[in-house]
Amino acid sequence: MKYDIIVIGSGPGGYISAVRASQLGKKVAIIEKYATLGGTCLNVGCIPSKALLDSSHHYYDAIHHFEEHGISVEKPSFDFGKMVERKAKVVETTTGGIKYLMDKNNIDVFEGLGSFEDKTHVKITKNDGSSKVIEGTNIIIATGSKPATLPFIEIDKERIITSTEALKLPELPKHLIVIGGGVIGLELGSVYKRLGANVTVVEYAPKITPTMDADVSKELQKVLKKQGIKFNVSHGVTAVERKGDEIIVKANNKKGEEVTFTGDYCLVAVGRKAYTEGLGLEKVGVEVNERGQISVNNHLQTNVSNIYAIGDVVKGAM
Repeated sequence: MKYDIIVIGSGPGGYISAVRASQLGKKVAIIEKYATLGGTCLNVGCIPSKALLDSSHHYYDAIHHFEEHGISVEKPSFDFGKMVERKAKVVETTTGGIKYLMDKNNIDVFEGLGSFEDKTHVKITKNDGSSKVIEGTNIIIATGSKPATLPFIEIDKERIITSTEALKLPELPKHLIVIGGGVIGLELGSVYKRLGANVTVVEYAPKITPTMDADVSKELQKVLKKQGIKFNVSHGVTAVERKGDEIIVKANNKKGEEVTFTGDYCLVAVGRKAYTEGLGLEKVGVEVNERGQISVNNHLQTNVSNIYAIGDVVKGAM
């Protein structure tokens, strides 16, 4: 099976590349390792987190702001399961929309892990172990990123979790400790705070959202502090331990003193890293930098002339 362009990864970079290439008259295939299209953003990133933010915002407003608008609601309550269910439906609708776009633009979709056999042949390995090889004149790597962690933290996906698990918790945490005061940690932290959980943010840098404008960071911290989120900036986490349903987080403050935080869930939100595992880049000699990101030129072309890389898998803001 021969294609003009093969796209590996169906996130916002991959699926838009595939659609545009098809519109320009190319024969296109897209490979996605998961059962649904749309990548991190649609499945376990921006879309589901915004859905939960939306639901929790309505609840928060009902408690704190409806009255000032002359709206009376007797003792608002929420069904956390239904919120998660609604989030899942939003995800289903958006990922279904991508599937429709693929069909409409005559793009062949392959489910499985894509890996290079050589610079024009990609092997697709399905979950059941079966595989097939397709050929492409040009190949676009759009495999995105996955949550990063710290070397001494063991993510158990139950109580010590990443953003992926935080979007489908079976219950509302009593005390959620968030390691990392960036966008992901603050979004999910504010969801659970609005619903009544205690939330403590532990951030290594001297301010939250450290890569953003200082004034924005300052104002954002004021707003979230007013909602009741506790902040501990200039704190370097040294250990995360689970004892039954209890999580103990140890950190050194800026004076070098050890402080301890105890909660029932710990969200590790220390950023994301390029996702190139299983691609077989070494087989074709595609160069990566010291952070595992694929090296590209100004045209997003790798050192192998017919292979390109886009999105979170290359250097730059994710």
